Amino acid sequence: MSIAVPDLPVRKLTIDLAAGFARHWHGGDAYRSMYFNALSMSFPVGEQFFIDSVRAGLAALPDTPAHAPLRTLAAQFIGQEATHRHLHALYNRHLEQQGLRNHWQHWAQRRVDYCRRRRFSAVNQLAITAAYEHFTAVLAGAALGHQWLEGADEQMQTLWYWHSAEETEHKAVAFDLYRALGGGRLRRIAWYVYIFAVFATESTLQTLINLRRDRNLWRLRTWGSALRFWCGGNGMLRRCALPLLDYLRPGFHPDDDDNRASAARWLEDNRHRWTRVK
Repeated sequence: MSIAVPDLPVRKLTIDLAAGFARHWHGGDAYRSMYFNALSMSFPVGEQFFIDSVRAGLAALPDTPAHAPLRTLAAQFIGQEATHRHLHALYNRHLEQQGLRNHWQHWAQRRVDYCRRRRFSAVNQLAITAAYEHFTAVLAGAALGHQWLEGADEQMQTLWYWHSAEETEHKAVAFDLYRALGGGRLRRIAWYVYIFAVFATESTLQTLINLRRDRNLWRLRTWGSALRFWCGGNGMLRRCALPLLDYLRPGFHPDDDDNRASAARWLEDNRHRWTRVK
């Protein structure tokens, strides 16, 4: 297996989440604000699981020169995900101060605890991680390419586009580590189908919970926004359905959809918004 070794730096953003942000930070749009808030609520627990899975994979990976590039990528992946986890924990803390309640973190933590009790193998953990990483990479690519955050608060735009760029950069790491440990297509697809159902269900439920707490659940304007977000010309279904299903294709690899140029372009255009840590 030939693996390119891109640079996956750890970056520090020049934003101050401690200062807080508006309840409807996405241009006054309640639905979009609460949907992205829901995604953030899942990240700290999820990203810690991804980090632990990659560490387990590294421990099982033979220490050979052929695997050295993958080891480098995995270490960089861990650094980027740790930063994501930290910033989204700060983000979520402010959501709690706004009166929102994070149920998704508890749902996710119960699954993580189950994996630990059953002592899931590194291969199974990586299959789960690769599935989630594909979801986040598809969403990230769509956000970067189709201006899903246009009109949002500048600080929040920076946070989400930076996260999207880094998800695009490292989208193949868990997948490559899974394959290097002998993980096959059937196991990968079985876990993906399960994760697809879990992600779709829990993201919807948490968004609805957020909207209810926000007292915007039953407003026509909310559901008009939801309809445009999901079914509009640049909406979720049009931009994400086929890329999400592509994971089932024989011979699939995350880098088949090489959208790293859009990530690199945002990072370069917004070089003043971040500094390299390592």
